[in-house]
Amino acid sequence: MKALWQIFRRILREQRVSLIRGAFLGFVVLAMGAALLGLSGWFITAAAAAGLAGTGAIFDVFRPSAMVRFLALGRAAARYGERVLTHDATLRALQSLRLQLMEGLMAAPYHRITRLRGAQALNRLTADVDALDGVSLRLVLPVLAGVSGQVVAFFVLWWLVGLPMAAWIFIGFVAGSGVIFWRTARKTVRLSRRAEAAGQALRARLIDLIRARRDLAVYGRLQDQVETTLEAENRRLALRRQQDRAERRAGGALQMLGVLVSAGALGLGLSMAQSGTLAPSFAALAFFTTLALAETIAPLRRAASDLGRMTEAARRVARDVAVPPPMLQGAPMMHGGPLRIQSVTLNRGVSAVPMIEHLSLAVMPGETVALTGPSGVGKSTLLLAVAGLHPVAKGRIMIGDTPVLDCEEAVLRKVVTLLPQRSALMTGSVADALRLAAPDSDDETLWQVLEAVQLASVMRARQGLETPIGVRGDALSGGESRRLALARAMLRRPAVLLLDEPTEGLDDTTAMRVLDGVRGFLPHTAILIAAHREAEVEFAERIVPLM
Repeated sequence: MKALWQIFRRILREQRVSLIRGAFLGFVVLAMGAALLGLSGWFITAAAAAGLAGTGAIFDVFRPSAMVRFLALGRAAARYGERVLTHDATLRALQSLRLQLMEGLMAAPYHRITRLRGAQALNRLTADVDALDGVSLRLVLPVLAGVSGQVVAFFVLWWLVGLPMAAWIFIGFVAGSGVIFWRTARKTVRLSRRAEAAGQALRARLIDLIRARRDLAVYGRLQDQVETTLEAENRRLALRRQQDRAERRAGGALQMLGVLVSAGALGLGLSMAQSGTLAPSFAALAFFTTLALAETIAPLRRAASDLGRMTEAARRVARDVAVPPPMLQGAPMMHGGPLRIQSVTLNRGVSAVPMIEHLSLAVMPGETVALTGPSGVGKSTLLLAVAGLHPVAKGRIMIGDTPVLDCEEAVLRKVVTLLPQRSALMTGSVADALRLAAPDSDDETLWQVLEAVQLASVMRARQGLETPIGVRGDALSGGESRRLALARAMLRRPAVLLLDEPTEGLDDTTAMRVLDGVRGFLPHTAILIAAHREAEVEFAERIVPLM
């Protein structure tokens, strides 16, 4: 519930005025509904009693009938205003929340980003945020309006009818609906969590099926993946049917509660009227008001059904949503210089187990240093640490006279560029992919960097800079995709360039030409390579083995 309240505070902060007005109109709708039925019951009964007593000719029918019309029309207008204000405010707040969530996912620590699959990120931005519209529309605002309506009805009925009748109606509705909501939520929270997990599994498997359909077909596993996806869908539908049954039972229980409280109010009113302590018209007022107050507990059916889904979505979104970064007072500027790694210890992942201990290293501008060692020794992790993407357990990493961890993110990215083992290419042309790193680059510069990575002749044989690269670079070979990502990194013209398997997928001759092109394009850049091939080791001026 803490996460739900945190999300509601965000929504309220974004659209405070509209939500407060909508909540007030929601209360007005319930109050007018109760007043309309109560007044109608009193009016009909009092008019009949006046007719039986022979005083119908002097009974005032105009003011009560005018009030009935006013309440009927006013209730419809208030309902329309409440729907417009609350829905518009909620949708606007969720739009802002979705942007904050995107910023949070993009700024997440590197180890979390690497574990976040595309289907999970898509689910955060779509299904989770969509589920949160119920926090205000189906949970907080209806409950507040219902409780407020019950409290006001209690005091009004106490004044007009008496304490026993008011207490019966108030305690019956509040206590009874609370028990029904608790019992339903205890069951549906578990069901909705499982249904949401099944829905995420379905999305992940379906996306995997679409992305890997060619490889699955080649290895004869396409039908197996289809069946696995259908199993996830069937499991989701089965859980959803169980959740729907629980919701219908809750709705039936709430209706029975309304019947029970109304029957009790009717019996109590008849008893008080027969004993002469209450006029029949006011007994009718209490009964019809009880019928109207059943509307205050009706939204609990949907709220209890969706509580688990909203809670899980709120927990994930609240964790991933962007938090404004702290303002760094006097954060140092970074202007380049030698890369210095001073007695650095790096732990494996987020554990306390060290994988690199007390490493010291310096890479001067224009120098190329290769890190060697068996797979898993920490070469890639060291590059991540230099780029500020992995925590340093001990020691410090500096560029020039500035510690990497003390530098602002935007400034650090201008000085340090990392080419990881896996780089993403988005749909578009070769020029689009390159200008992602340097938007102001002209065509001549783009051709120069393509020449440096031995891609110029390949692209000229196709459509030049307008050659489409396909979804995730599918229109390019593995080596071409790798070189295009390398060219994009080179366009940043960083002071420190970190390369992890830069020549993967290339033959030795092409690999040496590409490395020579990198140094020719960036003559003054300090280059640190996690070397996995002999060509990368031979290219380096200095070799640092990691054990």
